[in-house]
Amino acid sequence: MKRLLETLFKTYYRDVVNYLYSLSRDIALSEDMAMDVFVEVVKSVHKFRGESDIKTWLFSIARHKWFNYLRKKNRTPATEALSEFLPSEESPLEESVYEKALTERIYSLIDEEPQRTKDIILSRLEGLSFYEISKQHDISESSARVIFFRAKTKIKEKLIKEGYENE
Repeated sequence: MKRLLETLFKTYYRDVVNYLYSLSRDIALSEDMAMDVFVEVVKSVHKFRGESDIKTWLFSIARHKWFNYLRKKNRTPATEALSEFLPSEESPLEESVYEKALTERIYSLIDEEPQRTKDIILSRLEGLSFYEISKQHDISESSARVIFFRAKTKIKEKLIKEGYENE
């Protein structure tokens, strides 16, 4: 068991840190949270059923750690599609309200997509690679990229038409 945990840590620590950094944009926080992820792995490795890739499981734990952190800090998560629309010259309160409304709108637009497209978008936002997504959906990696890109473009266009600014 100890070897398994050491191997997991050596193999995936950097990936988990990078994933958390993509969410937080804070390297120190990402490294701290990655350590918390691996503490959780030690506690719950016996619960891993092998129904998904181990990296997917680790990223799922990382995502839950991130959302718990946000709940404690009372912040709204950013998504890959959100970053280009964030305001730059508004007060913190206005920015928070704007981010929350924008995040809710992005997720409602994602919900309007066909199921496979929605799954691909959400998987990508969870940090899965296009390779992993392609294996989940039994499509080529290029197809996964195209589906994601087209959906992302469509969502951005709708947001711009609705008055969300693209900075």
